[in-house]
Amino acid sequence: MFIIKLGGSVITDKSKKNSFKKNIMDRLSAEISKSKKEVILIHGAGAYGHILAKEHNLDKGYKKLGQIQGFAETHTSVKKLNTLVLNSLQEKNIPAVSISPHSIMKLNNHKIIKMDYDIFDDYLKQGFTPVTFGDVVLDKKLGFSICSGDLLIQILAQNFKPEKTIFVIDEDGLYNANPKTDKNAELIQCMTPDELKLLDTSADKHADVTGGMKGKTDAIKDIAKNGVDTVLLNGNKPDRLYNVLVGKKTKCTIICGVKKP
Repeated sequence: MFIIKLGGSVITDKSKKNSFKKNIMDRLSAEISKSKKEVILIHGAGAYGHILAKEHNLDKGYKKLGQIQGFAETHTSVKKLNTLVLNSLQEKNIPAVSISPHSIMKLNNHKIIKMDYDIFDDYLKQGFTPVTFGDVVLDKKLGFSICSGDLLIQILAQNFKPEKTIFVIDEDGLYNANPKTDKNAELIQCMTPDELKLLDTSADKHADVTGGMKGKTDAIKDIAKNGVDTVLLNGNKPDRLYNVLVGKKTKCTIICGVKKP
């Protein structure tokens, strides 16, 4: 079984509210379907969540009454994206079902304190493909906060121990510098969790309310502790997701899980 996170920057244009990249999503759905692999799918909120969440400062927790409406509107918006993702998957004969984070989990100062893993397991056993997503959720200390797709893949990997976790992003993988600002940046094909710790993500130009690349690397380091390999690949390039799912060599970055003796 694989756990896949489709980045919001791949399936939406994060600079434009409610901008869904249907052609990209349809191709990724086809690649998942063609692989015939069992997967749990996570997608980022992208243009449907980040703009509203930032506008209402939802990642900072409850500060003023107006945020309540902002919370509700943000959840509705990300559900719209989730429906578009489900439609795409189902059109490719994937029996996708939605699992909304705000109804199955609770945080405490951004950290998980409650999660219903059984619902994912039950759907998998019946042959469904569970699909969850970055969402706004209740937070014991803050009132509410944001559950990112990166946190979801981290905690689901801890529980299910998949064959691999896969981050589908808008770059070929991890680089030794920011490839969007440094033309001399070099792709890192394979690295250990210790090498990942040395990677500088402080200058992440695309950081958002969910932490940008730093959020991903923090999640990957935790996933690696459980012996699970993580792959980062470019979702804008055809067949890269399919190739990883079926074990074919492709351009990507692999972070090796720590194998216990």
